[in-house]
This record gives sequence, structure tokens and C-alpha cells, in this order.
Amino acid sequence: MDNQRYVNGLNKLNEIDGEAGQNVLKSLNDICPDLAKYIIEYPFGDIYQRDGLDLRTRELVTVAALTALGHCQPQLNVHINGALNVGCTPKAITEVILQMSVYAGFPASLNGMFVAKEVFKLREE
Repeated sequence: MDNQRYVNGLNKLNEIDGEAGQNVLKSLNDICPDLAKYIIEYPFGDIYQRDGLDLRTRELVTVAALTALGHCQPQLNVHINGALNVGCTPKAITEVILQMSVYAGFPASLNGMFVAKEVFKLREE
């Protein structure tokens, strides 16, 4: 295992997703800890470390992709929170989800918007 890659990935995961990211990792401990390791190393240790896109853009792109998939509400919840954590506005997030209605369809956009609504409400409390 490339220890620095893992450390960098874990730091980036914590920066973006905080406790929600840690909860995902913990939920894998008893079934497949290797998947947690791969999540830390590849997306957060490699991809999120690259130059070219800032964290806000990366999170908005991730929100768009998860919305377009239409069946990733738990992951979308984590990444909407992550987008807010790195400085994205609720307006930017809802605009991205609305944009996905054109390319992924209304059901996917509706599912995404309801996740966003839930995240925004919980963060207001």
C-alpha cells in the first residue's frame, strides 16, 4: 500500500465529507474494508488531488453525475453535503440538479432535488 497516497486521500476525504465520509468508511469495516481503502486511495488520494479543477467544481460535477445516475441517493446526500462544505451554494447545487433534468430526465432530477431539499433542511437545523 502506498501510505502517502492513503494519507493524502484520507485528509482530502475529511476535508470534503467530514463525518459523513467517515461513516461510509466505518460502514464497510465489517463487510469489505478493502473497498473503503480503495475509496480513500483512488478518488480522494489520486483524482481529487489533481490540478485543473477546484474542489467546488469537482463536487458540482460529482453532484451532477450522481443525479444523472438516478439511483445513488445516499452517495448524492454525502456529496451535496461535501459541496456545501467546500463552499458551493445551495443555489449552485439546485441549478446543477435542474440541469440534469435535460440530460438525465425528470425522475433523476426529481430524486436529486429531494435529496438536496433534505440536506438543506438538516443543515438549517
